[in-house]
Amino acid sequence: MVRFAFRIKGESGLQTKQAGELVREAAKCTGDVAIRKGEKTGNAKLIFNVLALSAKENDEVEISVSGEKEAEEAAALETFVRANL
Repeated sequence: MVRFAFRIKGESGLQTKQAGELVREAAKCTGDVAIRKGEKTGNAKLIFNVLALSAKENDEVEISVSGEKEAEEAAALETFVRANL
């Protein structure tokens, strides 16, 4: 399992548009992708799980990827997240 953490940059937090973009990127992964903020954890491939985190500006969020290509897929997701969230 490969994990990375990041902080939400946008003033409005992780809203529907950004969450949808994240879900589309996570769906490209062949392995499992989990997203966590505090005690809340969910499947990053499901929009309702991502929105349920209620991530606000400056909140720390963690993504973990597991599977055969976890290192490559985690690196691609991290690149996407750092550029877009």
